[in-house]
This record gives sequence, structure tokens and C-alpha cells, in this order.
Amino acid sequence: MRGATVFARLCLACAAAMGAATSPGAGLPERFVDPGDGKLDLSEWLLDHKGALPVPIVITEPAVGYGGGVALAYFRETLRDTAQRSKEAGRPTPPDVFGIGAIATENGTKGAALGGQWTFDRGRYLYRGGVADVSINLDFYGIGGQLPLPIDKVGYRLSGFGSFQQGMVRLGESDTYAGLRWIYLDLSARLDVNAGEIGLSPRETAKRSSGAGVAIEHDSRDNIFTPNRGWKGALEATFYGPAIGGSNTFQAYRAHVFDYHELSRDWILGLRADGRLARGDVPFYMLPFIDMRGIPAARYQDVNVAVLETEVRYNLDERWAVVGFVGTGRAWGDRVSFDGADKPVSGGAGFRYLIARRLGIYAGIDFAKSSVDRAFYIQVGNGWR
Repeated sequence: MRGATVFARLCLACAAAMGAATSPGAGLPERFVDPGDGKLDLSEWLLDHKGALPVPIVITEPAVGYGGGVALAYFRETLRDTAQRSKEAGRPTPPDVFGIGAIATENGTKGAALGGQWTFDRGRYLYRGGVADVSINLDFYGIGGQLPLPIDKVGYRLSGFGSFQQGMVRLGESDTYAGLRWIYLDLSARLDVNAGEIGLSPRETAKRSSGAGVAIEHDSRDNIFTPNRGWKGALEATFYGPAIGGSNTFQAYRAHVFDYHELSRDWILGLRADGRLARGDVPFYMLPFIDMRGIPAARYQDVNVAVLETEVRYNLDERWAVVGFVGTGRAWGDRVSFDGADKPVSGGAGFRYLIARRLGIYAGIDFAKSSVDRAFYIQVGNGWR
């Protein structure tokens, strides 16, 4: 499901809790007011916070319905320390944060997870990881959107345990990291109909997947929360098989780039290109899908997926900004050709408020619409993950 990091949710939760004043900053404690313009600002509070903090979670993903939850986040150091570490390293470095939380949505989806991100040796080494126990209710629309008529979709429940572990090391003094990853899933997919009725083989409903892989990432963005310039990209390859505890042999690949351009002081252009591939005996619930605002998760699935999206941000003043975005995607390769695949388009607009000026963090809401659905998303920082 789409969502911000634990840190991002923290920022938004605080903003929402204190943003009821008619004018941002009015009647707020001094530590939540920017002395420069007298407006609501969380910079000082965020820079000095260390330790545990409860964080509310808001879910608006149309594939599972509205929902929420709570997490307990733990910050190993203050963000002021992180900022100093970034200055010494000569590049932005992410905060060290660990969290545990639980969620539930209106369609019966629920889950609990714990995980975090830690850096070592002033950002030279990076660890990301987590484990989760979930029960997710989704709809399956067929591979390439192909299901036997008159069926247009089939509900299913995906329940079980998952783990993601990744370790990275920076290459020299560059902005590039490389490392190893391991993904383990022990999931039961319970369809509302017999799998054979919709053309799924036993191997496409396999329960256990275990994959080891490699990843290389580059990040030259000027700000890890709300970038104005620079780019972030990654190449990932994960190889699943019985030799490392899985049921099926298959491979999953992803390549993506998020590119940002400061056209002027007030205009920021973002470009996204995202491609995913899967080969071998892939369980249907692990097939790549089109991931864009306004399109439910897993609505369009196949062995190949490509997404192109652009976003423009215009700064109305020193605090407020508006954004507009549009994108398209395609899923093809197993049951349908590239030319024969659906071509969904999704677009929308939103607003942003500079909630932490010294950290460059914007928060706001996006409204998106596609040919199949519409939704709103709470955003802290950039909406691309």
C-alpha cells in the first residue's frame, strides 16, 4: 500500500493536530512557530526530538478502503544530529528510525509490522528491514486483465508473514550505494472461486517465496523529503527459488528514476519512469502492477509493467504550493501484447504547506482520478516511492 515513512507520518500528524488555527501559527506554542514569519512550523520540534513517539496512520488506498492505525516510532538521534552528519558527509543522509505499528481498513484488511532504517559510519553503510504479519483483502482482475466471461474480478484474501532485509554500502565518495537483499513471504491466497476456474495453475497460487538479490541506488537529490533538483534511481534484481526456501523458481526486476528540475524559483518539475518485470513461475499476487495515484493497487497486473508520470509544483508564496500530476502505465506480456493492453491514464492536483522550513518538508493532500477510480492521498514530502 502507498504510504509515507514513519517519519513522514509523524510530521503530518503533528501538523493536523495543530493546524486548526484560522491562521497558521496563531495561538500556537512558541516552539511550533517560525520566528521569521510567525507561521506554523515544526522545524525546531523535529530537530530536537529523540526517542519514542506515537504516530497515527491514515490509509486512503482505494484497493483496501479507508482505514488507519497507530505506530510507535523511535528516533536514535535528533534530526539536528542527522543534519550535522549530513553536513559532515557532504550529502543528505536519512534519519535513523525504528518503528512498530498496526493498521486496519474498512474492507477487513489488517496487519502489524516492525522495521526501520539505520545508517553507520556517517552514512557509508545503510540497513533497511522489517517484518510483518498481514491479512489483506484485494480484488484480482486477471493477468493482463483477462478473466473468463462473465467474471470481471475475483476477491481474495492474502494472509501470512513477510520479511524484507537489505544492506547497502556507499561506493567511494559518490552518491551511489550497492548491496544485497533478501525477501521472504509465507502467504496463503484464498480466492473466492476455485483457482482453476479463472485459469490459475497451482504454481501461480504458491504459498512460500524466498528470494535473494542485488540492488544499486543513486541519490543526488538536494532534499530527501521534498526535492527541488537532482535525481534518485535504482536497479533491483531478486531471484527466488527452492534452494533458499521458496516453492517456485522465478525472478523479479525493477528499474526506476525520479528526476527533479528547478525551472525557476517557483516552478519545480518532476519526472518519473518506472519499469518492473517478472519471469518464471510467479505467484499471481506477486506480479508487477501499475502503481499510480488514482489507480487501485493490483488493478492492472502482468509480467511487464511500465509507468511514466510527471508532476509540477508551483510555490504560491514562502509557505504554500500547489501541485499537478498526470501519468500513464501499461501491463502486458503474458496474456496480452503491449499494443493490446489497457492504457490507463491518471491525473490530479493537490496542495502543499511547508511544515518544516529548515528541513524542507512539505505536507498536503492530493486528489487523483483515473478511468477506473478516484481517491485522495495524504502526502508528506514527495509522493513517489
